[in-house]
Amino acid sequence: MATTVDPAPQSTLPYPPIHKDKKFVVLSDWDGTITNRDSNDYMTDNLGFGPEKRRQGNLDILAGKTTFRDAFREMLESVSANGHTFEECKEVLKKNITLDVGFKDFYRYCKEHDIPIVIISSGMAPLIRAVLSNLIGEEDAKEIEIVSNDVEIHSDGKWEIKYRHPTSGYGHDKSQAILPYRELPNPPTVFFFGDGVSDMSAARHADVLYVKQKEGGDNDLAAFCRRENIPHILFEDFGHALRSVSAIVEGKKSVKEALAEGRA
Repeated sequence: MATTVDPAPQSTLPYPPIHKDKKFVVLSDWDGTITNRDSNDYMTDNLGFGPEKRRQGNLDILAGKTTFRDAFREMLESVSANGHTFEECKEVLKKNITLDVGFKDFYRYCKEHDIPIVIISSGMAPLIRAVLSNLIGEEDAKEIEIVSNDVEIHSDGKWEIKYRHPTSGYGHDKSQAILPYRELPNPPTVFFFGDGVSDMSAARHADVLYVKQKEGGDNDLAAFCRRENIPHILFEDFGHALRSVSAIVEGKKSVKEALAEGRA
């Protein structure tokens, strides 16, 4: 019996070239993974319709009652509707969003071992680039590619998200950043890092899936992976993740062994 494969959603935004000649590639969610707090959640909680409605939206996504695309758009619309300009949001996030404690060391290790890091985000590129440059410096930030959504700013100051994949229920189907590597004659080992509902589209496709678990956090990706029996490795911060990734890169552990441990 033939299996049907969903066609790839049309992208409204360009992709950077994939890294064809690398042995390992790191693809990572941005909000709540590389950063300690999700910037879009922060905006919604403090400038938009608040945490209760936002959290209910995430639970509805997990339960299949709505799509990430629609719930996320509603979140961001609540910020713009309250009169907060995009530039104001950028400045608020630069003041309040902090970096995962181990990410700089992780970034240095990857740079030393010729492992590209690509941010795969459901957020908006201008916000990510502004906060990333603020946290690690413009020179290092320039070396990290960003595959995300974008923003449309209207003449009246209102703004809205421009989805990479507007026909997909994910808005940005993150699997589309992983799948081209599968078609290479000598594909690299793809590490994917995520934490929440926006990462559900990527969860089944990485060679090694690292799921950030935060004390007191929502931990929606971990819940999804448990429910769907998707092998993954829990990590608290990139310092812990580095121990696991370096063991695979340096041949001390196989992917299978690392996944069997289940925790970095």
